Amino acid sequence: LLLILHMEHGGGNNSTFTTRVVTSSGSDTYSTIAAALSSLKGPKHGGANIKVVQMFKDIKKNCGDYKDSEQVKEYLRKILNKETFDQKGLIYGMGHAIYSVSDPRAEIFKEEVEKLAIEKGKEEDFALYSLIENLAPEVIAEERKIYKGVSANVDFFSGLLYSMLDIPEELYTPMFAIARIVGWSAHRVEELVAADKIMRPAYVSVCPYNEYKDINDR
Repeated sequence: LLLILHMEHGGGNNSTFTTRVVTSSGSDTYSTIAAALSSLKGPKHGGANIKVVQMFKDIKKNCGDYKDSEQVKEYLRKILNKETFDQKGLIYGMGHAIYSVSDPRAEIFKEEVEKLAIEKGKEEDFALYSLIENLAPEVIAEERKIYKGVSANVDFFSGLLYSMLDIPEELYTPMFAIARIVGWSAHRVEELVAADKIMRPAYVSVCPYNEYKDINDR
């Protein structure tokens, strides 16, 4: 089930778009998949599930009473304001470029994670995840003035599931890649069959114009 949920998610996600761009250049399959893997590794993409687990460890260690919703909410505020954890200002596993109401993959994950948490005696961990799933949208709306809707994404629960299965953190992203290579391959084949043009998006600089300065004056 985990592999199926990670298998494919459209052509616009970063690693699949990378697959299409590199394919359009005429590069070979191995190079294309290597490029897609490089994209997937990023903590804002496939590497996010590791960040989620690390973030929760940090919360349990430094939040005080992590069963108290007010204390957890205040700690999430600190994360958003770059005062703690990795100081990136991100609550990992929350929000998605496409989904605002809910990520259907995360909903399926949550059901399975809850069952496994009961089986493994990890109900306390699951309760913390559920608490943050409920609190994070409220905190993000208050701090970032984002009201369009923020929900847990597929990375939010997948890391907890991997950890309960005793899979090492360094294998989380490779597990994601094992599944997603199916989607990458489908997009590569489609690009080869239907396109045969190199992708060259146009970019317009929005930077202000500045006077030229001699290199010695910079």
